[in-house]
Amino acid sequence: MFRPLLLAAALSLPAPAVLADVNPGAYLAARQAQMDNDYREATRYLTQAMLQDPNNLAILEQLTGAFMSLGEIDRADTIALRLAQEGGTSQLANLALLTERAKQGDWGDILADMDAGMTVGPLFDGLAKAWALIGDRQVDAALAAFDAVAEEDGLAAYGTYHKGLALASLGRFDEAEALFSTDDLQLTRRGLMAHAQVLTQVGRFDEAAAVLDAGFGGGTLDAPLTAMKEAIAEGQALDFTIAPDATAGTAELAFDIANVLLSEAAPAYTLLYGRVVEYLRPDHVEALLMNTSLLEQLEQYDLAIEALAAVPEDDPAFTAAEVGRAEILATAGRPEEGIAVLRQMAEEHPDVAMVHMTLGDALRNEEMYAEAQEAYTDAIDLFSGDEPDFWVAFFARAVTHERLDDWPAAKSDFRRALDLNPDSPAVLNYLGYSMLERGEDFEEALSMIERAVEARPQSGAIVDSLGWGLYRLGRFDEAVEPMERAVALMPVDPVVNDHLGDVYWMVGRKLEARFQWQRALSFVENDQNDEVDPDRIRRKLEVGLDVVLEEEDGTPLVAEDGG
Repeated sequence: MFRPLLLAAALSLPAPAVLADVNPGAYLAARQAQMDNDYREATRYLTQAMLQDPNNLAILEQLTGAFMSLGEIDRADTIALRLAQEGGTSQLANLALLTERAKQGDWGDILADMDAGMTVGPLFDGLAKAWALIGDRQVDAALAAFDAVAEEDGLAAYGTYHKGLALASLGRFDEAEALFSTDDLQLTRRGLMAHAQVLTQVGRFDEAAAVLDAGFGGGTLDAPLTAMKEAIAEGQALDFTIAPDATAGTAELAFDIANVLLSEAAPAYTLLYGRVVEYLRPDHVEALLMNTSLLEQLEQYDLAIEALAAVPEDDPAFTAAEVGRAEILATAGRPEEGIAVLRQMAEEHPDVAMVHMTLGDALRNEEMYAEAQEAYTDAIDLFSGDEPDFWVAFFARAVTHERLDDWPAAKSDFRRALDLNPDSPAVLNYLGYSMLERGEDFEEALSMIERAVEARPQSGAIVDSLGWGLYRLGRFDEAVEPMERAVALMPVDPVVNDHLGDVYWMVGRKLEARFQWQRALSFVENDQNDEVDPDRIRRKLEVGLDVVLEEEDGTPLVAEDGG
């Protein structure tokens, strides 16, 4: 598709229906389930409420939406029909009705109902009618309908793009290509894929490859795009799969709307259109991945995992889907299951670096550093040498070395990561801070951290490293400003509050130092990595930093002002 923003007027959100008198038990439970985005429970309780009050339009509309959110459009259609029979009007119900008819190929019914006034929203209506005309074999009328959408303010790109898809679905590839090449039509991922497929159908393979290279930067492509490029390189004409028929075209329309809604509407509403795509085209992998992301945002992890499970094993995106499933399992508090998925993938796909990297990340998150290190090494062994994108593998392995107290190996991998990506703020900060903590190469370490701060001035952790580096160098006055800025950026972080307390102490601001140490103690529960020693902070509050430092190594720091 294309990138211009959709006008707000082009989409209509359903207005909340009015609830009539009903036994409150099931309905209140349903409302709570809806607020929790628990669609299974919502359908259960709303069904109970409907049985108590079968003519309640509000309940019927909400039950329609709940079934749609589960992807059960056929059941949503049944409830939507009942709503219509009861005299209710709902754009949400109309979406369910039109989707089911598109699934069944009942194009004449769609056209009749839309002519009678059925509406979902201005953009959807115009393009859905055009696709229904394609399905009903009224080709000239359909192309005119696409043109009519293109003539509406703000919708020109949508009408042009979908007309191109429709022409391609009819085998009129030269005409489709002419539309896809329109200068002001900025194609997104699926649009670029459609354009490339059409170009191969007219024998223009070099141009098809150029479209993918230009659209995706010529860098490393994901598995589906890589498969396309390999086929193009071999001179294979690609099947037109983006919208091969009217049902697929209607699905593509819903997908385009969902993509716009991603940045303009709540995930729960966007999911409705995503489920329409999934129902009309179960093989629409991009929609499955989008729905997975939406469900994860809604904390519906089981439903997200179900969506990923629908990606077929022979699809190029299957590996990415399994990796995603493992990550969702970890987010859902089931990391051991996610690790098991990744271990199996690593065995079945030993030549896929992404699998080993993700397994390493999962193991590292569970503090299984030795095993994580092995996984990162498996990934690194697949690299050919100096690819800049692979710096992250060396960085990740360096962290495991550091956690396993193998500093020489860690430092070597940090250096290798910097060779590949010299300006990485993450590597510069981690290596610089680690060197400071170990008391080695202070000036070089501080220089690294200064470069990291320049790249990410709003990162509290990196600014804290700068302040702490200046402190470790005895430049206490200089350390005050960055440490104060770090606390402003991370006000409830115990580490930076503790550090600021130490800096204040060394410049003679001892009351403020004690205040910061007290704050650090109050935020200890936020210490995710056990970096703060509460007993040490209490000791500082009791006797002061000078005494604590002398007790630890006999060489107390001396403040520049002698305080």
